[in-house]
Amino acid sequence: MHAYRSHTCADLNKSNVGETVRLSGWVHRVRDHGGLLFIDLRDHYGITQVMADPDSPVFSQIEKVRSEWCIRIDGNVMARDESLVNAKIPTGEVEVFIRDIEILGAASELPLMVFGDQEYPEETRLKYRYLDLRREKLQKNMKLRSDVVSSMRKRMWAQDFREFQTPIITASSPEGARDFLVPSRQHPGKFYALPQAPQQFKQLIMVSGFDKYFQIAPCFRDEDPRADRSPTDFYQLDLEMSFVEQEDVFNTIQPVVGGIFEEFGGGRKVDQTWEQISYKDAALWYGTDKPDLRNPIKMQVVSEHFAGSGFAIFAKLLEQDGTEIRAIPAPTGGSRKFCDRMNAFAQKEGLPGMGYIFWRDQGEGMEAAGPLAKNIGPERTEAIRQQLGLGVGDAAFFLGGKPSAFESVAGRARTEIGRELKLIDEDRFAFAWIVDFPMYEKDEETGNIDFSHNPFSMPQGGLEALNGDPLDVLGYQYDLACNGYELISGAIRNHQPDIMFKAFELAGYGKDEVEKRFGGMVNAFQYGAPPHGGCAAGVDRIVMLLADEANIREVIMFPMNQRAEDLMMNAPSDAMSDQLMELGLRVIPQD
Repeated sequence: MHAYRSHTCADLNKSNVGETVRLSGWVHRVRDHGGLLFIDLRDHYGITQVMADPDSPVFSQIEKVRSEWCIRIDGNVMARDESLVNAKIPTGEVEVFIRDIEILGAASELPLMVFGDQEYPEETRLKYRYLDLRREKLQKNMKLRSDVVSSMRKRMWAQDFREFQTPIITASSPEGARDFLVPSRQHPGKFYALPQAPQQFKQLIMVSGFDKYFQIAPCFRDEDPRADRSPTDFYQLDLEMSFVEQEDVFNTIQPVVGGIFEEFGGGRKVDQTWEQISYKDAALWYGTDKPDLRNPIKMQVVSEHFAGSGFAIFAKLLEQDGTEIRAIPAPTGGSRKFCDRMNAFAQKEGLPGMGYIFWRDQGEGMEAAGPLAKNIGPERTEAIRQQLGLGVGDAAFFLGGKPSAFESVAGRARTEIGRELKLIDEDRFAFAWIVDFPMYEKDEETGNIDFSHNPFSMPQGGLEALNGDPLDVLGYQYDLACNGYELISGAIRNHQPDIMFKAFELAGYGKDEVEKRFGGMVNAFQYGAPPHGGCAAGVDRIVMLLADEANIREVIMFPMNQRAEDLMMNAPSDAMSDQLMELGLRVIPQD
């Protein structure tokens, strides 16, 4: 017999009754029924009930066993009494009478319990992550993650992609976040960077003549914490293709990502048609570039109904350049109580409030109610109702000003209204491509122009488009949104040096600086670069959605905490003086 097990803790059933078996695992739970000891023995695969009574030759040893001890037992498989069968587990028809036991690893007093659903502080869970990972939910999440990655690879290989690994130590690159710098011992005073993404390398792979590349790539960004992203590192399904247009990339990645959600989505509906929405429309309709389309609410501009109206706040606001009034329809939200609650929500978001109108049945017909309705009169309120397609029992909320000032709050209000009114289809994965991103943005304080998205993207219209107002230039850039999260970001790349130099010039980067920072790629583009494009899909975020988790740390094996600390391995930590000397570095104490 094997030294540790003849079966796993998920293998045994009625067909094994009478056999002598060996099992190894962790003590999930101990129950003492008046001298009859029952142990739920757990391994990676499942749970088997093992038991002993005073007739067992090792009963005195079994009495000492506690939760999470790692043990090996030998015993006889017996059928459970029919009334004691546990139909919830595959081994529920049998139990094992213990004849021998070996303590493989005793456990100290536990800082957190593995059995049960007790909640523990995140700091405790991350410090003792190896115990946290023994819990059933995290075991399922990590298996799901592994299966998703395996399926991604199979689906990419099926489309004739080949997986290539790109360097982990490289040069700094402007990917929109802070680099993690790595000092060089052999070149004192100089630094490598951990790659924010394999962006330049995957483009160089296309220049090298490989037609289709993919990689499950680690990416490193020194970012501020957020529930849907890691503050240090993450993994993405990275891909690039030559001789393609935007639609080719969409047609390639949709069956991969859509297939993953169908395979692992637990029967939830997966949208087959992925709408394409311009960045401008997404901001207008949803207040975000990663809309949750499960929420049917679509915002609209209603400025004309307030211009010159009796509601002086909006009327005067509209006299200023660049301002508008937007409405958030709220089907079934037509009560003063609900409207007051949403008004309070807006105040918590830092706004004075949200104007509202709701429509009610007064017996003799429909009536528009609320402060706004009284100020603008029945004709204007009726025009608003008809534009928004609302009726009795519905409401609408209004925000005004420059869109950049209120758009994000409007988006959060739309989400809150949809949630409160139970308008969101929770049993669905809704996808949309967000396209036509602006290439550039202006810093409101300095007036400087900079890239708003990926700097290596091809501008729509090529070189000619770059001769006009930079803020009017759109890029062949695209994101895939699903249920309020960005899952994919990508672009058709700028592979022509003259267009690249001009694009960077508009963002304040001279030719010399571009050649210095991106010399490898710029030089390569002078030797017959093909048109190419691609994208990257966030593995962690995809698994988070499939596992129905709100926090990305629930699907990462060993995550950092909110302060980018590894509490289990005590990182970051102080470097030793001889290490610093070798690198020619000195740490300056912070005040």
